[in-house]
Amino acid sequence: MKYRRLGKTELNVSVVGVGTWQFGGDWGKQYTQKDADAILERARELGINLIDTAECYGPDHLSESLIGDYLSRGRREDWIVATKFGHHWHERWENAWNVEQIRTQLEESLRALRTDYVDLYQFHSGSDEAFDNDELWTMLDKQVQAGKIRNLGISIGSNDNLHQTDQATERNAKAIQVVYNRIDRVPEERVFPSCERQDLGVLARVPLASGFLSGKYKPGAVFEDNVRKGRERAEIDEKLKLVEEIRRSEVPEGVGMAEWALAWCLKNPAVSCVIPGCKSVEQVESNARAAEIE
Repeated sequence: MKYRRLGKTELNVSVVGVGTWQFGGDWGKQYTQKDADAILERARELGINLIDTAECYGPDHLSESLIGDYLSRGRREDWIVATKFGHHWHERWENAWNVEQIRTQLEESLRALRTDYVDLYQFHSGSDEAFDNDELWTMLDKQVQAGKIRNLGISIGSNDNLHQTDQATERNAKAIQVVYNRIDRVPEERVFPSCERQDLGVLARVPLASGFLSGKYKPGAVFEDNVRKGRERAEIDEKLKLVEEIRRSEVPEGVGMAEWALAWCLKNPAVSCVIPGCKSVEQVESNARAAEIE
């Protein structure tokens, strides 16, 4: 495994992290504690040290709770735990941007994660109006001073949200999370230059383009999961055609496409870490191999 500095946080993060949205059950599978333990333990063995989760990944902080149970039986200091705020789950995701709601969310996240502190606490895909609330950032700064938050970050909803990215330093945020992959390169235009100017760490989410770059799907594939089945057939076919062209012209022979796609993100010096979801131990192992590709 290789490591990079996460901007001004000064944290050294593994270049491949563990995304845990799937622990909330939205991939159509319910994860047990045993499932989560196996994924996280294998990640630890492979040198991965960053876990990314959120308050609304599943009902009642489910993803955070599975992670917290695992952390409680190991060495908390071995891990960099990133979570998020601004939503809650009540039969579906709902916004929760009131300052008192977020203060409560933080306490609930700490309890679920069974920890006294979060290494990176991220504004979660909120509107610019919610972002521009000075009272919110004042409250968060007080939580930093109290030691409950080590670093603040911003997970931007639009991957071209320069309004929030450009204000990161002013808000004492030290990292940006953004959608970035071989198919969606929009952050290269404005967001990454802003991050480099401010020395912000960058977490690249959806690095496999919701599975399109996993290497599993050929043109004509049909998706049944909640993430992809609602997309227009024409959009799916266009992406699958592009992926096939990328496979033929860019992926070296003998290299798995998923591993190549993660390594492709890491070739951009602005990127600190990619955070693909891991549905199994085998996917953790495949993801980790991306660190070895030059």
